[in-house]
Amino acid sequence: MNINGQNIRIVSGTRLSDILFSNGYDRTKICVELNGNIIPKKDYESVIVNDEDSMEIVSFVGGG
Repeated sequence: MNINGQNIRIVSGTRLSDILFSNGYDRTKICVELNGNIIPKKDYESVIVNDEDSMEIVSFVGGG
């Protein structure tokens, strides 16, 4: 799997929420694009990710 340009080995059939948790992402402060599609936060538990997928994770940062 490709996450933000890096090849990451995962088990196909893993839930998106599990990948985010195991990589330390705060789900309230990110946006996920999987294979070119934005995934709504409410779907993180039900979306299944496969090893050949590509994902971009964008973190939101406050400041001025």
